[in-house]
Amino acid sequence: MHKPSSLRWRLLWNLALLLVVLMLASGLSAYWNGREAADTAYDRTLLASARTIAAGVSQRDGSLSADVPYVALDTFAYDSAGRIFYLVNDINQKLISGYENLPPPPPGTPRTDDYPALARFYNATYQGQNVRVVSLLKPVSEPNMNGMAEIRVAETDEARVSMARSLAADTLLRLGMLAVGALMMVWFAVSAALRPLERLRTAVEERQSDDLRPLPLVEVQRELWPLVRALNHFTERLRVQFERQAQFIADAAHELRTPLAALKARLELGLRSSDPDTWRGTLEGAAQGTDRLTHLANQLLSLARVENGARAIAEGGAQLLDLSQLARELGMAMAPLAHARGVALALEADEPVWLRGEPTLLNELLSNLVDNALAHTPSGGNVILRVMAPAVLEVEDDGPGIPLEERDRVFERFYRRNQQVAGSGLGLAIVGEICRAHLAQISLHDGEQAGLKVRVSFIAG
Repeated sequence: MHKPSSLRWRLLWNLALLLVVLMLASGLSAYWNGREAADTAYDRTLLASARTIAAGVSQRDGSLSADVPYVALDTFAYDSAGRIFYLVNDINQKLISGYENLPPPPPGTPRTDDYPALARFYNATYQGQNVRVVSLLKPVSEPNMNGMAEIRVAETDEARVSMARSLAADTLLRLGMLAVGALMMVWFAVSAALRPLERLRTAVEERQSDDLRPLPLVEVQRELWPLVRALNHFTERLRVQFERQAQFIADAAHELRTPLAALKARLELGLRSSDPDTWRGTLEGAAQGTDRLTHLANQLLSLARVENGARAIAEGGAQLLDLSQLARELGMAMAPLAHARGVALALEADEPVWLRGEPTLLNELLSNLVDNALAHTPSGGNVILRVMAPAVLEVEDDGPGIPLEERDRVFERFYRRNQQVAGSGLGLAIVGEICRAHLAQISLHDGEQAGLKVRVSFIAG
């Protein structure tokens, strides 16, 4: 069996994953923000170096020359581990000083608006290294020379990357400390929130097996009240079921004890006699008593089947059935019994009547209703089995009927209003249970001529 996961650990794991994702996103954001900040800081220094070099550009003997002071290339020395490259072109883009092939600005590179200068910043690759470059234009206006000289200064990006990584690492460190603190707080908060469940578990475990009292609501949080109410509702249904089973066992034991005692007494009386006729009468009486006991046992088993069938219906095991067809098959099966008792059994079911139900239980219902009607109908009488739309079943007989004041009691287990009529007192009780399982309504009415009419109204399929 798969071991269930801990609610506490699952919550912490999900929260930790969320925090890791947030930390990664924050780290990437911090890196790029740090890179932008580094570019802003170092671009200013790049531009200052280019301006220093531009200040040393002058005209000599009809051509431009560049006097590059050392300070222009030493500006980064105090905080940069990278290298500095520069280039000076005259107004004809001819190299007059610096490193050859220093990349020019890509086409369409805009001029910066951050500084009052004719400068453009861009990224490039030089000698296999990533560099940040500034291209500064210096106006040249001389009697024999007029145009724009260009000064380029480039710096490798080690310092910028280092600064961005430092900012990202600092951000991740702070977020990591915050995440650890948050996880610890969540751990303690969840542990505190689960204490009422632990108390609830302890209270349930410490109870005796027969203690089905409701659990108190005052010791748990409001969010747990629905759970406790559901448990209380379940235990209440369980308690009612146990009481019904206990009462049923007591009633069944009482009902079985009397016929068994009578059967034993009859047999003992027969054994004391030496007359064969007495023996035969004793055996015949014993056979009849055994038949009654067998019928009672079958009725008890039917009650057990009703409970299993009701559970199957509740779990979605109902089938689409034709009630007319079920009544027709049951009528044909019960016809020999009706003929033996001198009772006419008629069926009125012309059209199919569909409903959703459990076939075994519905057959049990039909059998008990028809058997009960045959048992109370005198010889020469009539029993009518009627099926009507939308989903109504009626069983009508010519018997003595049931007074109004007793019609509710006949659905009680082991209740028999006429002790002279053979039976267990469970037939209509079983019918009532089957009706409840199918959410059907059962009612008793006076017959059209005399006797009793039992009407069962199902939910149409």
